[in-house]
Amino acid sequence: MDVRTKNNITVTGRDDGPVMMLAHGFGCDQNLWRLVAPALAEEFKVVLFDHVGSGHSDPAAWNPGRYSSLDGYAEDVLEIIHELDLPPVVFVGHSVSSMAGVLAAIREPERFAKLVLLTPSPSYLDDGDYRGGFSRADIDELLESLDSNYLGWSAAMAPVIMGNPDRPELGEELTNSFCRTDPEMARVFAHTTFLSDNRADLSKVRVPTRAIQCVPDAIAPPEVGEFVRDSIPGCELVTLDAAGHCPQLSAPEATTEAIASFARTR
Repeated sequence: MDVRTKNNITVTGRDDGPVMMLAHGFGCDQNLWRLVAPALAEEFKVVLFDHVGSGHSDPAAWNPGRYSSLDGYAEDVLEIIHELDLPPVVFVGHSVSSMAGVLAAIREPERFAKLVLLTPSPSYLDDGDYRGGFSRADIDELLESLDSNYLGWSAAMAPVIMGNPDRPELGEELTNSFCRTDPEMARVFAHTTFLSDNRADLSKVRVPTRAIQCVPDAIAPPEVGEFVRDSIPGCELVTLDAAGHCPQLSAPEATTEAIASFARTR
């Protein structure tokens, strides 16, 4: 299968610039980057794509077995890098895609110049002293609600995830993005997102990394960002003056600067 069609790859920006790869999170597609990608394209060669099961990716590529683990998404990231024959990339992963990037960078570190983890979480589940933000009962209830009524779940959860109640248009945009996703594919991706535990993988990262968080964030509390910082060797943590889990929509200028300032450092 053609990788470019499979993941609906789009390349923009400067041909002679450093390569930046933008990976969207659950329920979204590459359109989520539309407010930051043009500014980044002035300085970087920007590679955008849709995860299989999202956006305009090829539905024929969907395989629930492959995508029931973040390893499947990490393999796709590496396939794109190989297909485009890219030099080491600055990988920017939003939400769950941050952990897909971590797994890919562990597997082939020579393919990555830097990692930018935007509102990351290695595990959403509270565990002992670790605060992921959700109890097991919370996760079970969330997934049961999604399984039984995906459209209703989307309408209820998207504004919570977006986290800017004074700007309801942002929550509506995320709701619409969720609703464009095939419910069965979304169900598998949601289970993968909320049940994965990549805490033990963080210490294996050997690529310069910056984590970017927002406070408040109903999906990834500040303790998660601090855990990521403390677990990845040399990781930087930047806290934006922004709320919610999708700052590329709610605070695009600050998000762009946080990404670009790290990407351009040597």
